[in-house]
Amino acid sequence: MYHVVVGVDDETERALRCAEEVVGLPGGPEEKSVTLIHAFVDNPNGASATQVQSVREAADYLEENGIEYQIEESSGDPADAIVTTADREDANLILVGGRKRSPAGKALFGSVTQSVILGAERPVMVTGVE
Repeated sequence: MYHVVVGVDDETERALRCAEEVVGLPGGPEEKSVTLIHAFVDNPNGASATQVQSVREAADYLEENGIEYQIEESSGDPADAIVTTADREDANLILVGGRKRSPAGKALFGSVTQSVILGAERPVMVTGVE
């Protein structure tokens, strides 16, 4: 079984692009499993990851394509949550959605994708940028 950890933020398009990439990986649906991880940076209402639209839509897409998945949630730094989940699950691949940022934006706000790439000890795949 090929296990993929997918970092899902609040952006539905990025989440669906990641789910599409999982479906497009070599092998049939029965050969893949996915952990969708959503990290809450701020969650004053106490929502769960299953209530986040981007997570639900990615999960629905995987289910429609016959791929087994589970949903995890965390709080705090998203990059740490993604890497920690991948390590705990001994994932074969981490998949995250990229996005365009100006050099100043990267310096000021950091980049979850960049942090995952630098912090992971396993392959990281980045989907196309917006």
